[in-house]
Amino acid sequence: MNTRDGPLSFRGLGYYIPAIVATLAVLIAVFLADMQKRQLEEEYLRSSTTEQLGQLRSRLQGSILANIKLVQGLVATIETEPDMTPERFTSLASRIFDDGHQLRSLAIAPDFRVALVYPFKGNEASIGLDYRKNERQRAAALQVEAQGKIIVTGPVELVQGGRAVIVRYPIYTGPDNAFFGIASAVIDLDKLLENTGFKSDLAIAVSMSSSSHDGVDSTTFFKTDAAVDLKPVVMSIAIGHDVWTMSASPLKGWQQTPDDLGPFRGGLALLAIVIVVPMFWVGFLMKDRHRRILVLQDREDRLEAASHRLQLAMDASQVGVWEYDCKTMELSWDARMRQLYDIAPEQAICRYEDWRDTLHPADLESAEQDFANSIEAQESYTTAFRIVARDGTIRHIRAHGMAYHASSGAKRIVGANWDVTEDVRLKNELLEAKLTAEAQNKALEEARLVLEHRSLHDALTCLPNRRYLDQQLALASASDDPRPLNLLHIDLDRFKDINDTLGHAAGDEVLKQAAAVLRAHAPTEDFIARIGGDEFVLLSRRDPAEANLPVLSARLIEAISEPMAVQGHDCRIGASIGIATRSDRSETPEQLLVNADIALYEAKRRGRNRVHVFNGALRQRTVEVKQLGDDILRGLENGEFRPFFQPQFDAETLEIVGVEALARWGHPTRGFIAPDVFLPVAERLNVVARIDETILEQSLFQAMRWEGQGLAIPRVSVNVSCQRLRDENLIGKLKAMNIRPGTLTFELLESISFDAVDEGLKQAIEAIKALGIDIEIDDFGTGHASIISLLELSPKRLKLDRRLIQPLLESAAQQSLVRSLIDIGKVRDIETVAEGVETAAHAELLRQLGCHVLQGYAFAKPMVADEFLAFVKTRKWMPGRQRLYQ
Repeated sequence: MNTRDGPLSFRGLGYYIPAIVATLAVLIAVFLADMQKRQLEEEYLRSSTTEQLGQLRSRLQGSILANIKLVQGLVATIETEPDMTPERFTSLASRIFDDGHQLRSLAIAPDFRVALVYPFKGNEASIGLDYRKNERQRAAALQVEAQGKIIVTGPVELVQGGRAVIVRYPIYTGPDNAFFGIASAVIDLDKLLENTGFKSDLAIAVSMSSSSHDGVDSTTFFKTDAAVDLKPVVMSIAIGHDVWTMSASPLKGWQQTPDDLGPFRGGLALLAIVIVVPMFWVGFLMKDRHRRILVLQDREDRLEAASHRLQLAMDASQVGVWEYDCKTMELSWDARMRQLYDIAPEQAICRYEDWRDTLHPADLESAEQDFANSIEAQESYTTAFRIVARDGTIRHIRAHGMAYHASSGAKRIVGANWDVTEDVRLKNELLEAKLTAEAQNKALEEARLVLEHRSLHDALTCLPNRRYLDQQLALASASDDPRPLNLLHIDLDRFKDINDTLGHAAGDEVLKQAAAVLRAHAPTEDFIARIGGDEFVLLSRRDPAEANLPVLSARLIEAISEPMAVQGHDCRIGASIGIATRSDRSETPEQLLVNADIALYEAKRRGRNRVHVFNGALRQRTVEVKQLGDDILRGLENGEFRPFFQPQFDAETLEIVGVEALARWGHPTRGFIAPDVFLPVAERLNVVARIDETILEQSLFQAMRWEGQGLAIPRVSVNVSCQRLRDENLIGKLKAMNIRPGTLTFELLESISFDAVDEGLKQAIEAIKALGIDIEIDDFGTGHASIISLLELSPKRLKLDRRLIQPLLESAAQQSLVRSLIDIGKVRDIETVAEGVETAAHAELLRQLGCHVLQGYAFAKPMVADEFLAFVKTRKWMPGRQRLYQ
């Protein structure tokens, strides 16, 4: 609204610029007047202080001169009477001392030696004093003789106490005016100051100091109680060769507030108000006048803009304006109204009948009634009706009118009509579209429900899926339902066999029938879901004691184990079930699922078709396995896995023909741990290959160390897992080690099923053999290795398991079995190694059976590298050879 402010704007300050300038001028004038008032006050104080100090100075100077003149008369008498007797001197001096004076003593010293003194009492010691020999008096006395004039010194501190001014007079006698001596008069300074008005309670602050004419060694010898302010009034008195300087200032200093400063400032403030307030009032009136002008201009602009907008709106909306005179029944229509009602352009005057005749017959009565009611009630009205144009076109009209009385008293109605034919058409179309949309929304909702059902259910079995189960668990966990939460984790046994042999279609049919069995035998209030593959979960909110979940699980296993007819075959499957119950409400659904899974794992570990309930002991065992797994990973990082070496001996000569590196875990708190403890967990962690690798590297390092010390250890055997054999980088790493052929043997662990070795493993084994590394089949004859292994792998050696060796002495059948295994090896040119040889009898029998290599506690236990080194160097096993083979 203030766009016309122009240069006078400044956010409204432009109107007050003259007042602001006048205010600044008045403030400056007031400040200058106040400053001048203070300067005048200071000048007055300085003048008054100068006057008072001048009076003090005059009195002091007059008193000093009076004392000097008083003594000067006596000195003149002595010049005429140089031989004056003491009595005569006392008589003359007493007259001087009887007058008002400040003299303290008087001494006459002919030829600088004191001969006469007054008063004599108290000054007897000075008679005969030679000034020339006295250090304190000599300089001043000689100065009097040299200058030949009165010398005044002081103030000085007297030996007798007090301060004084000493006046020394030269004495000349005879016609030739010869130097006779000196006279010394002592003026009491304190008495002098007191008598001349210098007191501590003066009306002004005064200080007085003495200094030589050159200004050196200034000493203050008088000051009032009040300190002298800065820039004092200064006066001086020349006292002989010294100058007394007097400084004075008012007691309250120079910056005193004048007594009439308050009224003076009040007058200035009143004058400023009288000048400034009218100026601001004028500025306010100017601003208000300009604001009112702007308001009027803004109203005119808005009225003009509203007029333009109204015209534009009427043109855009095609609204027609009309006015009806109730008395004459004349209608005043604008051009748009004529166009709406299809009135001929040549018709000059429109009447009520013209409007009525265009109304649609169906709307005629209601439209006329609404119009009549508006006239009678004199209220505004809004209605809608249809009209029929001359060409038969039907239009929908909306009308709005308002009755009023003109200034002449005539009753009139003014209103507007606009064509809403298109709006009615759109409304009808929207209504039809709305009905169509509602039908579509209903169909979409039905489709959504179907999709939601499909998203929450397994398509194959029609059971709820894992997502639906998670929702149910979340709802159960979030609710305040005090009922327990039980989970049965069901896993089908032998399902993979059916899937692999009969195909996926048969497997799907088995899953459908298994789901039907679960639905048929589970309580109706329990929730059953398929969570993936051949796994199902049963969620129950019943009390575990009442539900008897183990019995329910056994019943489910029994039902699932019944034969199923699939593709013309009778298929039998089983089930393992893990049961978990939420012990407290803080336990999350995820943890409950984990507990059920742990219980299922334990059930499958114990065999098929079993049920196991999760408990604290199982949890503890799981935690221990988890801790053991963490320790294994940490141990690999910290290098805690080390090889223990057990030598292998030639069965005939008992010379060492090799050494087996056995993995041991040096746990920081539990000591060395055997493989049967940590290997199952390591296999689950998929780190067996890393353990194999670190044992191999350490074993090769020790072999190099033994060779460096001149020990002949033909070969080192290390265990290799299937996981290690499948390592794509294994062959490359072995090539980089530059292993001498025949010095390294890989023992294939018993966990490898040699009868089902895939092509990848075969290729890896052949590549290892090509590097000159021997292959040895471990635990031959225990079921993992068979005759097929010999044909497929062509190993260098067979290792007979300790379970075959230990019963040899008691069982002839076992001896025949071992002999057969050794003979099989000989046929294939394969050496045999017997492990677990614990007695000399075992060793002798195996030698007789034709075994090539012996290994066991009968010769040596597994040892760390240093112990093995000492064992080989001392050859401790050789003395027992005769005992073994006697």
